[in-house]
Amino acid sequence: MPENNLYLPEGLRPPTACSLSTLQDALESGAILEGTVQRCDTQHTLHIPLGAVHGQIPRTEVLAPWISGSGRDIAVLSRVGKQTCFTVTSLQSDEKGAPVALLSRRAAQEQAMDFFLETLQPGTVLTARVTHLESFGAFLDIGCGIVAMMPIEHISVSRIAHPKDRFQVGQKILAAVWSIDREKRRFTMTHRELLGTWMENASWFHPGETVRGTVRSVKEYGSFIELTPNLSGLADAREGLTPGDGVSVYIKSIRPERMKIKLQVIERLPPDPVPPPLRYQVTDGRLTRWVYSPPGYEKEPVVTDFSAP
Repeated sequence: MPENNLYLPEGLRPPTACSLSTLQDALESGAILEGTVQRCDTQHTLHIPLGAVHGQIPRTEVLAPWISGSGRDIAVLSRVGKQTCFTVTSLQSDEKGAPVALLSRRAAQEQAMDFFLETLQPGTVLTARVTHLESFGAFLDIGCGIVAMMPIEHISVSRIAHPKDRFQVGQKILAAVWSIDREKRRFTMTHRELLGTWMENASWFHPGETVRGTVRSVKEYGSFIELTPNLSGLADAREGLTPGDGVSVYIKSIRPERMKIKLQVIERLPPDPVPPPLRYQVTDGRLTRWVYSPPGYEKEPVVTDFSAP
């Protein structure tokens, strides 16, 4: 089980039936709950319906101060309609005697950050949710709205032009910690090491098969075709192919000692309406050393070493 199962990304926590007794228990235990923000009022208080109880997150309790952009109004306004984690700080009654729960997202984030700084190490596997995609990488919620960055080169072995070629906003993924800046409370993540080695990926294919692939780059001498996010082969040059095209390819040969797959493009294919699910070969625990290249590889081994901070 990933190491952040107690501090899941927002939107991934199982729904809780929030009775008054449940909220009282959470108040006493400090448990983290989650609900959907219904509105943000003129004081920038967030309102969350919790069954018979009305929940409120005051502006000062929406974000931990060390989170980038915590002082901007948009960071509060943008929570409307979204699943939001919180702890219960007090239970009160309004002027009509109806129960009101005062909540704090900030306390949940501080609790999660304390846990992460104390327990996470490079190589630790976490559950994450993609929150934003830029040309240089993907931003991930790794727990309670704490955002980490994954550079594009760490997404997969197969090179992509943009993270949107691999991920979608809102997608649940696994990721491993690449580095930790404990002073700045920043985490950098990686993904490629969880998708399997060259041999693990190559074992799913055999010479003589025809399979679907994706054109990732076109050179004068041929086109690199992705078979899986961590496995590509080279096809002879062919006119009319552009990066991103779906193609059917005939597998001519697989050579582990050279880490090469020779392909022949059969034809272009229409876009795949549903991208195939990611096939993780590592799903929990901690990686210390990952060797991508196969045994007997003729060149320098391709290795990721995860060193402790």
